Amino acid sequence: MKLLVTGGAGFIGSNFIRYWLKNNPGDGIINLDILTYAGNLENLKDVEKNPDYQFIKGDICDKDLINELIKGIDLVVHFAAETHVDRSITDSADFIRTNVLGTQILLDAAKNNGNVRFHHISTDEVFGALGPTGAKFNEMTPYDPRSPYSASKAAADHLVRAYFHTHRLPITISNCSNNYGPYQFPEKLIPLFITNIIENKKVPVYGEGKNIRDWIYVDDHNAGVEAIIKEGKIGETYCLGGGNEKTNIGITRMILELMGQGEETIEFVPDRKGHDFRYAINCSKAKKELAWSPRTDLKDGLKQTIKWYQDNADWWRKIKSGEYKDYYERQYGK
Repeated sequence: MKLLVTGGAGFIGSNFIRYWLKNNPGDGIINLDILTYAGNLENLKDVEKNPDYQFIKGDICDKDLINELIKGIDLVVHFAAETHVDRSITDSADFIRTNVLGTQILLDAAKNNGNVRFHHISTDEVFGALGPTGAKFNEMTPYDPRSPYSASKAAADHLVRAYFHTHRLPITISNCSNNYGPYQFPEKLIPLFITNIIENKKVPVYGEGKNIRDWIYVDDHNAGVEAIIKEGKIGETYCLGGGNEKTNIGITRMILELMGQGEETIEFVPDRKGHDFRYAINCSKAKKELAWSPRTDLKDGLKQTIKWYQDNADWWRKIKSGEYKDYYERQYGK
């Protein structure tokens, strides 16, 4: 197959490209990424010379470019999105443009060029928030987004589903819980805390740290996406979760313990506006229909992730300094 992967220079997208090339030799991948602050081509230094891989710098909102690129493509895997909740609270305009308009342009291109198979990467945040205990999110949970980010992703999900029902576009959707692992941009909780500890800085915990998240190792997520692409039913949604519910303070303490630090490293900071209390995924449908399940134990995954950040300090220090933004020019010119 020939794949168009959008947002492939980001955290999950770059790990997906690496995963797919390893597990599907002979398939070709075009990575389309506009390289916003979270896009980093150093995430893919190890595959940039692979003859089955090609990078193109471009915007998913560029209709002409998208319609040209999609010719000859067998599958679109759509990761490209603005994702950081705090940024969406400050200014939601980029989130609407990229997450909604960009998805619509991709869908139209897929529809107008032979109904190209389309897999859309989404989030559990579209379902809103859960109470402290009780039922988890599943594929039938009503949408109830609470932030501009999750509202924009919910809108994109509805568009993707509408193109299936209206145009019979062959789509699938995955809604996934919080990812962690190598190459995650260090504004997110786990890499921020790991790198801060390495730098002898405090780790900032929102409120009292009681908010709960379900954590999944990034390649467990990518294995789930692969299973949906190969075995999933067209028109269906699949929820992918790690089965690792932890409070933010709980995950913080795990990281501190694994890195030999005490609770004096914690700095409690004012809570985020509209901070959703709990996310948790019931992934029984994916387990039953796709024979998929997350394999990485949370403690083992955190150990691997901590070691990766310890061994790759040059990568994240360039991000924190801003130097990583020059990589495209160094490799490809202006």
